[in-house]
Amino acid sequence: MAFFKTSLIRKSTFFLAAALLSVSATALDSNQIQRLANQGDVEAQFNLGWMYYQGEGVRQDYAKAFEWYKKVANQGDSNAQFVLGLLYYKGEGVRQDYAKAAQWFLKVANQGDSDAQAMLGVMYNKGKGVRQNVATAKEWFGKACDNGDQNGCDGYRLLNQR
Repeated sequence: MAFFKTSLIRKSTFFLAAALLSVSATALDSNQIQRLANQGDVEAQFNLGWMYYQGEGVRQDYAKAFEWYKKVANQGDSNAQFVLGLLYYKGEGVRQDYAKAAQWFLKVANQGDSDAQAMLGVMYNKGKGVRQNVATAKEWFGKACDNGDQNGCDGYRLLNQR
């Protein structure tokens, strides 16, 4: 069942790669990003969260990363919302809380994010943060699969073999 972790790893890698490729993250130093983030620049806030998460240009601090991602997530950014789900799921920068992870994943999944849909499939299948429900897990895996997520397709097939 190693594929259940792949979606999480793939999404983590995606958000980190996206932040690395961000022009403002590479063009500005950490002081400039901090200043822009404090002024309310959403992209700078997201990038500052990434910097604290990775320890890039600042001392690594998962709690500060969580704070910045939460600020961006509360402004409606779906990438930050997914990252918050990951941080709650993994217990990085915040006490591990599967129920809160599921809430953030649900918010993003309802926006059509296939990785969040697959994560909800995993959570319902295992009963992490939600009441275990294989039928609901199949639904989420099916939605992820319909949106092109291979892990969702694999999860859907595995649950249908039971």
